[in-house]
Amino acid sequence: MPDEPSAAPEPVEAPAPEKKRPARRRASAPEPAKAAPEPKKKAAEEPRAPKRAELTAANRVLLSTRRTLDGRRPIFGRQAANRYYRIGRDGTWRRPRGLQSKQRRHYGYRAKIVRVGYRSPAAVRGLVPSGFRPVLVRTTDDLDAIDARTQAAIIARTVGTRRRIVLEEAARKLGIHVLNPIVKGEQEG
Repeated sequence: MPDEPSAAPEPVEAPAPEKKRPARRRASAPEPAKAAPEPKKKAAEEPRAPKRAELTAANRVLLSTRRTLDGRRPIFGRQAANRYYRIGRDGTWRRPRGLQSKQRRHYGYRAKIVRVGYRSPAAVRGLVPSGFRPVLVRTTDDLDAIDARTQAAIIARTVGTRRRIVLEEAARKLGIHVLNPIVKGEQEG
């Protein structure tokens, strides 16, 4: 046996796992200051279509009031709509006229009847939620009659894709908002 006294071997500590550090870039000479990049200019500066209509303060308040009234308005169900598929399927309204009709006599457990008090304020009636008044468009001549600040175009459903793209391009050049575009541009979202 060797001359050394027998002793228990000392425990060897395992090296702590090193954390991976992101690779460092070499320090290089500072780059000369670059001029600020110029904004890209379009071929012809076209007016941008507004996302919201220009409304008076009173109309803006009425539009928000209409939004809350829409939430409170009941579903006007026709009498016996639950009994017959042909009556309830399309959601149309017809006034109950039977002499003994519980709905006509406003019994509480029956569906509500359409009445004038459920209407929205007259000044904002017919406006889309963004505040525009929709105008149906079939040709580029129809676009010329639109006021871009308060009206928006709806392209008719009978217009084909090729002419629809032409109409959307013409509306973009005139700064008119299109409510049903098929080409989503940068300003649309």
